[in-house]
Amino acid sequence: MDYENADIDSVLAELKSSKRGLSEEEAAKRLLEYGFNELEEKAKVTPLKVLMRQFTNFIVWVLLAAAIISLTIDEVVNFWVIVAIIAFVIVLGFVQEFKAEKAMEALKRMVQPVTHVVRDGVVIEIPTRNVVVGDVMVLETGDKIAADAYVFEVQGLKVDESAITGESMSVEKVTGDMIFSGTQIVHGKCRAVVKAVGMQSRLGKIAGMIQESEVRTPLQQKIADLAKSLAIIALVASGLTFMLGYFTGAPVEEMLIIALALAVAAVPEGLPLTMTITLAYGMHRMAKHNAIVRKMLGVETLGSTTVICTDKTGTLTKNEMTVQKIYSGDEFFDLTGVGYDPEGSLLQNDKEVDVEKNHTLGMLLKAAAACNNSSMVRRGDKWDVVGDPTELALIVAASKADIWKDDLDAEYEKLHEIIFTSERKLMTTIHRTDEGRIAFCKGAPEFVLDKCVSIERDDGVRELKDDDVARILKQNTELARAAYRVLGISYRDLPEGLPVEESEKDLTFLGLVAMIDPERKEAKDAIALCKQAGIRVVMITGDNEETAKAIGKTIGLSADYNGPVDGLDGKLKNTIDDGAVTGSELLSLDDEEFNSVVEGVSIYARVMPEQKLRIVQALQNRGHVVAMTGDGVNDAPALKKADIGISMGIKGTDVAKESSLMVLQDDNFETIVEAVKRGRAIYENIEKFTTYLVSRNFTEVILILLGITLLGFDLIPLLALQILFINMFDEIMPAIALGLDPVRDEVMYERPRKPGERILKKRNLLLVVSIALIMGLVCFMVFMFSDPMGNIEMARTMTFATIVSMILFIPFVFRSLTRSALSIGIFSNKLMLVGVASTFLLTLTVMYVPYLANIFELVALGPAEWAVPVSAAFATLFIAEAIKKIVASSGI
Repeated sequence: MDYENADIDSVLAELKSSKRGLSEEEAAKRLLEYGFNELEEKAKVTPLKVLMRQFTNFIVWVLLAAAIISLTIDEVVNFWVIVAIIAFVIVLGFVQEFKAEKAMEALKRMVQPVTHVVRDGVVIEIPTRNVVVGDVMVLETGDKIAADAYVFEVQGLKVDESAITGESMSVEKVTGDMIFSGTQIVHGKCRAVVKAVGMQSRLGKIAGMIQESEVRTPLQQKIADLAKSLAIIALVASGLTFMLGYFTGAPVEEMLIIALALAVAAVPEGLPLTMTITLAYGMHRMAKHNAIVRKMLGVETLGSTTVICTDKTGTLTKNEMTVQKIYSGDEFFDLTGVGYDPEGSLLQNDKEVDVEKNHTLGMLLKAAAACNNSSMVRRGDKWDVVGDPTELALIVAASKADIWKDDLDAEYEKLHEIIFTSERKLMTTIHRTDEGRIAFCKGAPEFVLDKCVSIERDDGVRELKDDDVARILKQNTELARAAYRVLGISYRDLPEGLPVEESEKDLTFLGLVAMIDPERKEAKDAIALCKQAGIRVVMITGDNEETAKAIGKTIGLSADYNGPVDGLDGKLKNTIDDGAVTGSELLSLDDEEFNSVVEGVSIYARVMPEQKLRIVQALQNRGHVVAMTGDGVNDAPALKKADIGISMGIKGTDVAKESSLMVLQDDNFETIVEAVKRGRAIYENIEKFTTYLVSRNFTEVILILLGITLLGFDLIPLLALQILFINMFDEIMPAIALGLDPVRDEVMYERPRKPGERILKKRNLLLVVSIALIMGLVCFMVFMFSDPMGNIEMARTMTFATIVSMILFIPFVFRSLTRSALSIGIFSNKLMLVGVASTFLLTLTVMYVPYLANIFELVALGPAEWAVPVSAAFATLFIAEAIKKIVASSGI
């Protein structure tokens, strides 16, 4: 049965309940039938599952094969060193991936632990988890709603549904309307019959969407692809070498040693550690700029974002209704300040207004604050506010004129309240003063004017004429078109003995109050910077279309369609004609139609949570890397699905935070720009150290292949353990220094990377191969110069020293993959200088401490002997710089 607009008696009959509620016996049966009113968690990711996932890493399997080979040929030291490295890679991966899933716990915390229900005709308190379908809940101001239900016996009910719908205004409810689990009553009271509990509620359905399997971040996919490619290269090189040796009759043991050396050489063992440190440092720096990254591999993803889908309420706007204009006595007044902070001034023509000298204006503000059920209390340097956003805006406006709600409550003792309803669109309160009784009324301007017979100006009170009404309604219309919510304010001095129900007649009109959920002052500049960086910003909101377009215009986000129009049929052209797409229009489009226009739409209004998710998916289908910002439960599914979800730390719900990859501590859209900048810099640094590490590994592979090709299987230039030392220790510090290279300001003047672009794209791969080939040839020439047939240990030591000496120079080449090392500055990265020096000293320790030299099969070199490797390494610096310049000029 469709319960929308259904008669409440029909609803009760269908649910087999009544206004007296269920019996305890029937409730117990339904608890067994429907289950507890709680959100079910799907299978959690256990530590064991995370641990097992580490064995899907190709690098681990290559190293395991190398360890087995070492054990087979009695290379025990090699075996234990490789096992230690495997353990390190696995533990590091485990720590990175194992993040406890807290989204469901956050959702559960949204529902209060106890609820008042009617059982056997008596109101009782029960655990919220025991609420069942058919229960009658008894709710009042401040209560969080425990289940989806239909309301009856309503008294001035308003519900804050912003966490579900994203709308900033509380919603009035009447008999037969739905209220939803997890939302909160901000005014009035009601009874409501429960229709859905647990996972069948709207909150539960959102929870189900949140639990959908996570998609890998672009960086995760790129790292996995890179590891797989390098592992395949290692296996192919080792396999071909083994087969070549087998068919030429080489001893099996020698072939296994060479295969082991090749496998170890091709795998960048230092890559996981360098990646982790780079991302961790990036997380730390972002945190200092109020962007908390919850998952390490999501740090760089924002840097590749091409579209940011942002909620309006609380993200681009303050989510705090603010009175900005007052129309009274045929004059406009402006109020400065934003949100629920009473800091601000009442101005006219940029001059402060004294309400003591403007009786009508002062009376209007008193009426707005007295006809009001909200409150504000200062606690330390903050203001705690309770109540409906509209009413809060009114008492804050009054406080800016030094009219305080607490003082008014003492001066105007409240006697009665005629509650606001959707039919009357008015709220009236009656107060006692020293002079007698007075009624204050606020509501929709046309309804207030209908009750007025006079109008007050500073020169006195006179009859309200038709032209007065027309002029006031014209101002109301213009304000509404500018996205303001407008209220009319009036009053009446009540004669003694006048019945309460007569108090809304013969009112005196005081003026109009115009309020809006104001834009964040930083939003306009942040959006401009996003455009400069080639990033599209898309506003997605539950508010109405005119409000969305007005806010968009204020912050520089055009509602005009800017996508392709050729081939669009009449239906699609009508959809995009007014510059924004509403939820109902989106519902009328199938996936193919929506995909054809999604590139050109920048503003969506009246959108439901499922549709936000659909928008994100459509953009991803078009090849975009999508970031989604939001703060409510309604945003959680899209936050989870987006390439990177960005939640608000102050206004954001726990659900939004736990569903996101990044939390903005200051809820400032501007912080996203800084995060984009740092995300781009992090990815740029990842490219640099990856290109560096892989080129170094390829150098070793080329060196070994040259050795076995030209000298046979007896004389390989480096042993497996020597290669492991270079890969794990000598290359790590320079690589880390590249990963922590300072951020370039110019990074925000570049277009976003192509979403499918690999870390080792054509340019980087060409650099890797070219520079590795040069370094490999130089090392092999040193090996040959050192007479390997006469003294193999000395030749290997000289080769080892050459590769190590390159660390003194080559890392500086990779500080930019396009510009000269000299143009960047040798001393602008202090960590690089420290890393290079400490690495070289560590290598000298290995070579000159007898015990270590014996393990690694190295010999001590004299000062004259060092001249060859250092000179050779220095020469590669200039060759590598020349290669980089040629590649950069080629435009690849």
